[in-house]
Amino acid sequence: MTWTEAIAPLRNRNFAWYFASRFVNTLGNMMASIALAFAVLDITDSPIALGQVLAARTIPMVALLLYGGVIADRLPRTLVLQVSNVGSAASQGAIAALVLSGHAEIWMLVVLSVVQGAVSGVAFPAMASVLPQLVPRSELQPANALVSLTRNGMMVLGPTAGALLVVTVGSGWALAVDAATWLLSAALLLPVTLPPKEPGAESADTVRELREGWTFFWATPWLWQVVLGFGALNFIHAGAWFTLGPAIADDTIGRQGWGFVLSAEAAGLLLTTVVLLRVRLERPLLLGMLGVALMAPPILLLGVSPHVVGLVVAAFLAGVGMEVFGMGWNLAMQENIEDGMLSRAYSYDALGSFVALPVGQLAFGPLAVAFGVEEVLVVSAVAYVAVVALVLCSRSVRDLPRAPATPVAQVTSGTS
Repeated sequence: MTWTEAIAPLRNRNFAWYFASRFVNTLGNMMASIALAFAVLDITDSPIALGQVLAARTIPMVALLLYGGVIADRLPRTLVLQVSNVGSAASQGAIAALVLSGHAEIWMLVVLSVVQGAVSGVAFPAMASVLPQLVPRSELQPANALVSLTRNGMMVLGPTAGALLVVTVGSGWALAVDAATWLLSAALLLPVTLPPKEPGAESADTVRELREGWTFFWATPWLWQVVLGFGALNFIHAGAWFTLGPAIADDTIGRQGWGFVLSAEAAGLLLTTVVLLRVRLERPLLLGMLGVALMAPPILLLGVSPHVVGLVVAAFLAGVGMEVFGMGWNLAMQENIEDGMLSRAYSYDALGSFVALPVGQLAFGPLAVAFGVEEVLVVSAVAYVAVVALVLCSRSVRDLPRAPATPVAQVTSGTS
């Protein structure tokens, strides 16, 4: 794949506007996570309060994912995204106004975070499934890579920009900037035109559509097997890496050292995205699951030998593997699932993945107290590899090929 082919999706008018919208939206999100944390801590020093605000967003998001899949398969996906963006802008703007006026209380932030989580849950399946309607199938890999390039680049730059805004103008104004990015993101989607929905797509029988989605999910072995495996992997990842990791780093490599480790992981994601702009990914699920297994070494090192250099190298390789999986998974979904079912498939995927995150976050602290940190992390690393191996025992996962470069559904031209 040449560089000309790698950036070909940007010559498509629809994708170019969508890409601009995602860029603005991702930048705002990365800044907002820092700004909201400091806004809460400005009100109260309690980490429990911060956890309540964050959970208030996560719980309704998970609860509404399946409904979001039905909505995105029923309505134009750009419309779903625009409404969600406007809703997020309104709730984030309200939080910013409360913080700037000095009237913010934790319960107010909790209520507004519930609104944000709800609109995010409805919009997530639409965001995940809209690409096949924007570009021809032959351009799905570079299109996904360009979107990943934006996301991974913002993982490096966004938190720094957010912290700079918090330090210079305060968390309230940083949140106001994020609210503005939501509005701009919605406006940038206005020029995007999608092919019309197939007859019958406007059906309003939500229960029937959810049942159809579940039937398809369970009848597609590679789909439910990977999602089931990732439920276990996310349980381990959230608990071992994101919950125990900072606590161990605080006592060993220090907070700055942990920052280096996380930055190395982001660098691995970013570099791999650039490579995948040029290199065609065959056997997407086989290579993706092998890539995921690279998360086990940093978990193991964290338990038995937490040194900065080793963890930085291992985290970088883990980032490489995670990006290979992310690309492989999106290609498997977008190339092998018809457009009318794609959003519901993504919603069941997200539900199976996200539900395990808070469980892991809550479970690993007590497990470490009961059995010891090193023992829990060593078992976690071994279990991580074992889960990957079990998923790869499935021939439908190992052998799933790239689909021929012919469109599943008509893509509007929009080429400039």
